[in-house]
Amino acid sequence: MVLKGEGGDIAQARHLAADFMARCQEEHGLAVSQRAMDLTQLVVSELVTNAYKHAPGPARMELRIDTGVVQVTVWDSNPVLPVAQAADASRVGRHGLEIVRAVAQGFEAHNDATGKHITARIALAYDPSGTCR
Repeated sequence: MVLKGEGGDIAQARHLAADFMARCQEEHGLAVSQRAMDLTQLVVSELVTNAYKHAPGPARMELRIDTGVVQVTVWDSNPVLPVAQAADASRVGRHGLEIVRAVAQGFEAHNDATGKHITARIALAYDPSGTCR
């Protein structure tokens, strides 16, 4: 999905993520927990919001299923890699990357000649005892 850098992109990206996850269940028979559905939308929202706030112009989002995880990748044109701030309950805002890293099974960021790619991986299955499968 190409994001134009407009305010409606964030909501549209969340809806596309929910549709993607539903299609994975319905069309491909993948077991997708409700937690994975919710966390994928949360991660998409945070990463697209960061791209919208910190990079000029368009961005791109890609969702992919890979060995038991949904991989969310957002590209934007700003090559500066994000830095997660230390947890601070008194800080208002700027918790997005902190949230993404806390809920993702994997996280990576790298830059290239055209900007940066941020990728987070969320487990599709979830054991209510607290263990991701």
